[in-house]
Amino acid sequence: MQANDRQRSENVEPQSQQRGRFCQRLWLSVGLCAVTMAAAVPLICFTASASAKEPLGQKWPSSQQVSMAQIDHSPYDALLKKYVDKDGFVNYTAWQKSSADRQALQQYLTSLSQASPTVKADREAELAFWINAYNAVTLEGILQVYPTDSIRNHTSKLGGYNLWKDLPLLVGGKPYSLDAIEHQVLRKMGEPRVHFAIVCASIGCPRLLNEAYVAEKLSEQLTVNTKDFFARSQNLQVDAATGTLKLSSILDWFGSDFGKSSAEQLQAVAPYLPANAQPLATSGRARVAYLDYNWNLNDQARKPAGSGRR
Repeated sequence: MQANDRQRSENVEPQSQQRGRFCQRLWLSVGLCAVTMAAAVPLICFTASASAKEPLGQKWPSSQQVSMAQIDHSPYDALLKKYVDKDGFVNYTAWQKSSADRQALQQYLTSLSQASPTVKADREAELAFWINAYNAVTLEGILQVYPTDSIRNHTSKLGGYNLWKDLPLLVGGKPYSLDAIEHQVLRKMGEPRVHFAIVCASIGCPRLLNEAYVAEKLSEQLTVNTKDFFARSQNLQVDAATGTLKLSSILDWFGSDFGKSSAEQLQAVAPYLPANAQPLATSGRARVAYLDYNWNLNDQARKPAGSGRR
């Protein structure tokens, strides 16, 4: 695993080490976590450092909490359509200048807080909810510190402010950091295509879809964005001469979510690859290399030329 990787928690412990133990942090931090004595239940916690901000959203009385299927994502959808282009680049400058739309994003986050993970919802509604929550919190985090040229300027490893850990969203009265949403919720839902939907505000990420994810068309949206991801040369390059597929580092860091072996992982993503890459991916003989990750901000003001699909 590369030292400068996309794993937003920097170091993600194996699941066996995440169970039945207290969360620890060495740099002036306070652990806020729920511990269970049942080894089969994963530990989910939010670790607040000395630099942590007040949680986004609000605490709703239990009597007012609702299913994730009841959350209205249309206000967020309108904001995405207004400020995000077809390649997933964000007009942070204009968004930050609009007090009305800054407030609209915060109000949407407050609406997400009303959802309760314990109230029954179908899997598609839950996936759409958490994908939108991850992306909306990331957008709010960037807008709070903009102008900046990379999220990595705000992910301290040494006890300072870390956007992935220290900007939690209240959901059902409990705080969920970006780190927790990704690794402790989404990755455990058995849908690896979420890696092509959640966006850490970087050019190397999948594009930020300029519409909200919704249960009714979630599979279609995930398919479209996964195909778009591999249609971009920054994420996939085919070297036919050497039989090598050069893939985004996302497949390096999170390959185990797609299969146990490299061959299984390639089989899993093959349906979403361009036609010229599919035969090699399914041949069982492909060599795999990983491309450098681009951590530059997905900012329309700094959008590189030729950043669209091939």
